[in-house]
Parts: sequence; C-alpha cells; structure tokens
Amino acid sequence: MKAGGLVMWLLLTCSVIMLAVIIERFWSLQTKYIAPKNLLSQVWQWEKMGYLDAKRIDDLRRGSPLGRILAAGLTRYGHDRDIIKESIEDAGRMVAHELEKFLNVLATLAGVAPLIGLFGTVVGIIKVFAAVSIHGVGDPNFLAGGISEALFTTAGGLAVAIPSLVSYRYFRGRVDNLIIVMEQEAFKLLVQLHELQERRTHDNVRAS
Repeated sequence: MKAGGLVMWLLLTCSVIMLAVIIERFWSLQTKYIAPKNLLSQVWQWEKMGYLDAKRIDDLRRGSPLGRILAAGLTRYGHDRDIIKESIEDAGRMVAHELEKFLNVLATLAGVAPLIGLFGTVVGIIKVFAAVSIHGVGDPNFLAGGISEALFTTAGGLAVAIPSLVSYRYFRGRVDNLIIVMEQEAFKLLVQLHELQERRTHDNVRAS
C-alpha cells in the first residue's frame, strides 16, 4: 500500500465494496430464498383443502419473490385471463429488478478499477520523469519509487477489475436462470387458474 501511494487506498476501497457485494449476492440469490421448490404445489394443496384465504396469500407474498408473483395472480382470481397475466407480469418485473440489485456496482467496478490503476500508473511515470529531470539517470534509487508505484497500481486495478467482471457475469447468469424458473411457475399458475375458473363456471352452469 505504501509503495502504491494514495491510488492504492482508493483501489482498496473498491475491493472492499466488491467483496461486500459478492458476499451479499451469494447469500441473497440462493434458489431456496428466491424460488422455493414445490411452492406452487403447496399453493394448490392449500386450495384443495380450502386453506387458501387472504392470510395465506399475504404470507405467500412475504415469503419469497416467487411467492410474491404467485400471490399477484391469486389475488386476481376470478378476473379475465389477461388481467391475471398482466398482474403476474407486473409483479415479475418488480422482482426481476430487485434480483439485479447491486449487479451494476460490480459492472462499474470492473470498468473503473483499471482506469484508477492506469491513473496511478501515469502518476508513477510522472514521478519517474521528475526524478530523471532532477537527478539524471545515474542513480536508480530515485527512479524505483515511481516505477514501483506505476506497477503496483496497475496490478491493483486489474486485481479488482477481474473478479468484479467474473462475479458480474456469474450473478447475471444466476439471475437469468432464476427469472426463467419463476416465469415457468407463473405460467403454470396462470394455466391452472384458468382451468379452475372454467371448471367452476361449468359446474355452476350445470347446477343452475
């Protein structure tokens, strides 16, 4: 840190932010928290047993992002298919936006860290030329400080940028996969709600 100068402290700050985001996203983007397995089956089990009331739907909404999407469709049960679909899509867009939280931070660090390192490199080279103009090239000790600063900051910038970019790509792919899973579950819900509504309408017609 001492050899790299003040720029290294800025890169250290970037690395701390990067690690915090990576740890938070690793924890938050687990499938069991986003799209719990068999959640839709549990919903239909409640419906068959007559337990699917407003309180259950509210608990479902608070339980997970997938539950929020399913609850959006369930609260519109009885309306036209297009209205239910629109409600599910609105909830899905909000959930997708929340899943992408902090990913732009990683993308920004991946782009900015090399530039910060390059800035430190330029500063180090300026110091080298300043030392040459004053002391000449006879004594390498006057040149070593600027050269080491230039190399350390370049390495520091890459050390932050590379894991930031890799992490961004990884989490971007994970978010896309989770969105696909939730879209599939939401489509199943939409189909089943439509079938249930048609079945009850048919039963009412026959009863009348």
